[in-house]
Amino acid sequence: MENKSLVRKDEISLKDLIEKAKEWYVYFLSKWKLILLAGIIGSILGLGFSLINKPVYTATLTFALEDDKSGGSGGVLSLASQFGLSLGGSGGGIFEGSNLTELFKSRSMVEQTLMKPVVYKGDTISYAEMYIKINKWRENWNKKPKFTKIQFFPETKRKYFTRVQDSILGVIYADLSKNHLTVAQKDKKVDIITMEFTSTNEQFAKDFCETLASQVGLFYITTKSKKARNNMEILERQTDSIRGELNNAITGVATANDNTFNLNPALNIRRVTSSQKQVDVQANAAILTELVKQTELAKVTVRRETPLIQVLDRPILPLKKEKLGKAKGIIAGGFLVELLLIIVLMIKKMFL
Repeated sequence: MENKSLVRKDEISLKDLIEKAKEWYVYFLSKWKLILLAGIIGSILGLGFSLINKPVYTATLTFALEDDKSGGSGGVLSLASQFGLSLGGSGGGIFEGSNLTELFKSRSMVEQTLMKPVVYKGDTISYAEMYIKINKWRENWNKKPKFTKIQFFPETKRKYFTRVQDSILGVIYADLSKNHLTVAQKDKKVDIITMEFTSTNEQFAKDFCETLASQVGLFYITTKSKKARNNMEILERQTDSIRGELNNAITGVATANDNTFNLNPALNIRRVTSSQKQVDVQANAAILTELVKQTELAKVTVRRETPLIQVLDRPILPLKKEKLGKAKGIIAGGFLVELLLIIVLMIKKMFL
């Protein structure tokens, strides 16, 4: 008896479902003119959007990181340690993995790149100015007195920016870093990082992508080899100083010898100066020899630290272009507007 009642309930539920579907079908069928009109309007809107929508260009640049874990320079470092000399190491883990990818998206790197010069329509301007021109910001700025005289000249130092300029650069940075710039290591097993930059202007996409990579590479190299480079510069200054002292000592020996030429052997006190100068020559020569060794080892370390980023593939024109086609715009526009109308009609029928 229980099984029969369950079957009847299932049959009733199925019948109700079918009746409800028929009811909705008749309801929407009665609104076919309205739904058709919505589809036509949506298709027109989609077509219009596809016509005014600018294509988006994507510039792709891939680079590989130098492996600092190789032991090729271990002998050099061991030899240098015998002289009590620290040749300086790399920048450590601050530039490894995700830290390096975040460096590309840092405000400092992006803003420094924005102030680099670029030739746009025959004029040499900064990337910040190029961004402003592409987005037609000055058309609105001309109506506001405090914005009319704002310019971003190439290579301008940040300390000379006004508060308004800082705010504008902040807005540009936020847009580029969040909506246009992507840096990722697509395969964790391979130390190859891919940077993608998108823009509605093909030249801006390509040039900014390459300039940002160069700017980060320069900062990366300078920072990571800073200790070794500073050590090399100190050694070079010390070498030059000792070489000068050695030359003076050699000149002093010659002068002292001239003064004691054919001197009476009984007057040995006059030969002291010459002997002292000879000791200075020997001491400075030994020090200079050691400093030259250490300087050459320091140069080896600096060369070992650079280059730290090896670009594999650069963006090549024409860039990859993405644009909403007319057919897709018509279909997508019509579908979305019709779907929105159906949802509105359903809500109206259920609650009104």
